[in-house]
Amino acid sequence: MTFNNSSPHRQSVRLPDFDYSQPGAYFVTIVTQDRKMLFGQIVGGEMVLNDIGRMVNDLWIDMPNHYPNVEIGEFVIMPNHFHGIIAICVGESQGINVGARHAVPRPFSEKEGFGKPVSGSISTILRSFKSATTKAFHEFFGHAEESLWQRSFYEHVIRNERDYRAIYEYIVANPMNWEMDDEFNSKKG
Repeated sequence: MTFNNSSPHRQSVRLPDFDYSQPGAYFVTIVTQDRKMLFGQIVGGEMVLNDIGRMVNDLWIDMPNHYPNVEIGEFVIMPNHFHGIIAICVGESQGINVGARHAVPRPFSEKEGFGKPVSGSISTILRSFKSATTKAFHEFFGHAEESLWQRSFYEHVIRNERDYRAIYEYIVANPMNWEMDDEFNSKKG
């Protein structure tokens, strides 16, 4: 197989043998295509959502209706990206479980790959969310030829309560820190 140097080579940030469908909490970040400011603006350290931002908000909040084993934690929609905590639970949940286990290998036949989603995995759940928001973006906002999201997403397995607390505080403070963010400063010039 020949590697084409003219096309970008993407490396996965996923843990190679981690079961992303196992119960646990995850911190996720999704970025708009070309980092376009599509969801609203920061005013006085608070995010003010526009119609597209409210649509993203509503579909995120609605996710447990489509995935009963999913709980939504703290999240923030920023002008050009989204941060959130999402938990995959088993049975009746009593809040977000931040005791994610260390990497649990799956048999090779069950590993998720291109065109081979694993039911209930974080990738499948986020793929569904991105698809639903993109469909609404096209149908209701007249952006039929535009992509809403960049390919893929960033995720971090939340391993313990201290990790959860730091991520929670980061999410809550994100709008207040917007003017110090590289995303804000790259759009000024």
